[in-house]
Amino acid sequence: MENKQELERMIRSMVMNIMNGTDTGAATVSEGALPDEPGVFSTVNAAVAAAKQAQIKFEECALATRGKAIEAIRQSMRPLVNKLAQMTYDETGMGRVADKIIKLNLTLDKTPGVEDLVTECETGDNGMTLYELSPYGVIGAVTPSTNPSETLICNAIGMLAAGNAIFFSVHPGAKKLSRWLVSQLNRIVADAIGIDNLIVTIAEPSIEAAQEMMVHPEVPLLVVTGGPGVVHQALCSGKKVIGAGAGNPPAFVDETANIRQAAQDIVMGASFDNNILCIAEKSVVAVRSIADELIEEMKKAGAVLIERDDQIQKLLDITLQKNCTPSRKYVGRNANVILRDAGIEVEGDPRLIIMRTDKHHPFATTEMLMPILPVVTVENFEDGLATCLFLEAGLHHTATMHSLNLERLNKMARAMKTSIFVKNGPSYAGLGYNGEGTTTFTIATPTGEATTSARHFARRRRCCLTTGFQIR
Repeated sequence: MENKQELERMIRSMVMNIMNGTDTGAATVSEGALPDEPGVFSTVNAAVAAAKQAQIKFEECALATRGKAIEAIRQSMRPLVNKLAQMTYDETGMGRVADKIIKLNLTLDKTPGVEDLVTECETGDNGMTLYELSPYGVIGAVTPSTNPSETLICNAIGMLAAGNAIFFSVHPGAKKLSRWLVSQLNRIVADAIGIDNLIVTIAEPSIEAAQEMMVHPEVPLLVVTGGPGVVHQALCSGKKVIGAGAGNPPAFVDETANIRQAAQDIVMGASFDNNILCIAEKSVVAVRSIADELIEEMKKAGAVLIERDDQIQKLLDITLQKNCTPSRKYVGRNANVILRDAGIEVEGDPRLIIMRTDKHHPFATTEMLMPILPVVTVENFEDGLATCLFLEAGLHHTATMHSLNLERLNKMARAMKTSIFVKNGPSYAGLGYNGEGTTTFTIATPTGEATTSARHFARRRRCCLTTGFQIR
C-alpha cells in the first residue's frame, strides 16, 4: 500500500511539473537510452520523451514514408520468424512453436498498413469537406504474455501506418523477447526512413511502469491487449482507450452439419497454439442426436476423451485455482503435459482433451486458455443457442457455428452479437488464417472497435473548404 501511495505521489508530482513547465526530469532522446539496444530505455519518462520527438518528425512524413517503414518490417522480420517463435516459447512456455510461426507469418502478411486509412469527401454548393485520419501522437500499448510477439508486430504496423509512435508496456512474463523485438523493429524502421525511437519500451516492465505510462501527459491513447484488470485500469485513466477483453467462445454444432468436417475444424481451432488465442473454441455445444458421432470424429482428429468423473475432477483440481482462475502453470501447455500431471495415462500424443459436461461446469464457463474442451449436449437448435449465449456471457468476443441451415446460421450470428462469428470453419478463420480478410491480435470487445486496424489508431478529423469546389 505504501509503495502504491508513493507511486501515486510521484506520478502526480511529475504531471504537475510538466504542466507547469518546471519538469527538471524531462528526458531528452539520449537520456535513459540503453547502449546497443535502440528503443529500450531505463524509465517510462525517457522512453515517452524519445518517442514524442520521433513522432513529431514522423508526422511530417508522407504516407509513402510510412508505407516504406511498414514494408521494411514485413521484409526484415520474415527471416527472423522461426527464431522469434522459439524465443517466445522458451520464455513463456506456452503454445507450440510451429503454430507460432504460422501466427507470425500471418501477422506480417495480413496486418493492414496505410491502405486502411481511407479519406472521405463531401462536395456541394457550399464547398467541400474532407474527413481524414490523423495521428494521435505517442500510443501507450499494453501487450500480453499469451501472444506477445504477434500482438507487438501487429500493433506496430497499424500504429505506424496511422502516423504514431508507440510505447510498448509489455508483459513481464515475455519481457526478454519483447525487449529484443522492440530493438529489432527500431533498427529496421530507422534504417528504412532515418527516424529512431518510433517504437520504444523499458528494460524492466512492471505494473507500476504500466500505471505510470497510463497517466503520462504525452500519451493520449491507450491500447490494451490483456486481462480484464489491466483494461479496467486503462478505462479509469480518463483517456481514449481501445481495450481487448476476455472471451469464452462456444462452438455450436447442429444436426444438419457436416459432422466430420465440424469435428476436424473444432479440434484444429481449439488446439491451435494450445488454445491461448482468445478467439479459440472454449466449449462445444452439440445437438444430442449427433453428439456421439461428433465426439468420435473429434477423437479421430486428434482429441482424447476423458470419461471418468474422477479423472475429470483431477484435471479440474490441477488446472483451476481456488479463486476460479486458470493455473498459469498449465496455460498454453501441451495436452500430454496436463494429462501426465493429472495422473491420467493415454495412448499417443493428443492435441486436445475433451469431456462431457453440463453448461455450468467450470471448464465450460471459464476461459481456460488450455487444450481442454468440454462438450455440452442440448436437445435442439433453440436450446443450443440459449446455451451458447449463456457460455459466451455477453462478452461479445467470438463464436462459431457448424450447420448447413442458412436461417439458423444467420439467426445465431444476430443473437450472439460477437465481434467475430465463424460459420463452418475453425475459429482461426476469423483472424484471416484459411479465411478471408485481414488479421489482428487486438480484438477490442469492451470498447467496441472489435477487430482493430490502422484506422482505429487515428483521429477522424473534419476539414472544410467553404469557397466552393464544384465542377458539376
